[in-house]
Amino acid sequence: MSNTSNFFKDVWAEMQRVHWPTRQETVKYTLIVAGMSIVLAAFLGGLDIIFSFVLNRLITH
Repeated sequence: MSNTSNFFKDVWAEMQRVHWPTRQETVKYTLIVAGMSIVLAAFLGGLDIIFSFVLNRLITH
């Protein structure tokens, strides 16, 4: 039982040292991740369309 108690005390001590982001930081980083995801998805989608077109032209002609 002592090990469990020590574990939770250590967890609590670590949680006190964590730097929690502010609401503004969280929103900013969320928007950055969402924006980068959209850009990457558009880029990969564009590559897919280009490669599909090229392969289709090579196969059918």
